[in-house]
Amino acid sequence: MRKNVAILVFDDVEVLDFAGPFEVFAVTDELRSHEEFDVATVAPVPGAVRARNGLRVVPDFTIEDCPPPRILVVPGGFGTRAVLRNQVLIKWIQRASRACEVTMSVCTGALVLAQAGMLDGRRVTTHHDAVDALRQLAPKAIVDPGARFHDTGSVVTAAGISAGIDCSLHLVGRLLGEGAAAATAAYLEYERRH
Repeated sequence: MRKNVAILVFDDVEVLDFAGPFEVFAVTDELRSHEEFDVATVAPVPGAVRARNGLRVVPDFTIEDCPPPRILVVPGGFGTRAVLRNQVLIKWIQRASRACEVTMSVCTGALVLAQAGMLDGRRVTTHHDAVDALRQLAPKAIVDPGARFHDTGSVVTAAGISAGIDCSLHLVGRLLGEGAAAATAAYLEYERRH
């Protein structure tokens, strides 16, 4: 059965933070005869989202009608400042994550997971400019900016922006085997950083 992959989008989300993971999971699904992942974007409210630098995205679902995800991707970007104050969205992330196999953050999406109380005791990372902010929001986490990503089981955090691609490929390898990850990277002509 295909795993629902929900990729959160919101105003001022960093484009590559969500588009990189979207491409990795969608291409993996395509290469494996559409048997692995059903990838969709989800937004806090209906209507188009204006991502960083003006890209307009029409999400597939809102948090009210999104099918229960098995993988939830929380990207970052300037828009996380507003997300941190959105208690409805934070509560949805908490609820959705409880039923997920994996919740993954990219870049400053880690701040959102910290706000949701999901990082205590975990080794985590974020964009290099947000390391201090993450330490303040998650004082019980082990903030380690020295790695491209950290996998702590049900929560995986990626460093800044393009690291979401490497982290997504790592998850593909973890869930489907290294061959699937290598095939996806080859198709994308992407040189992985571990």
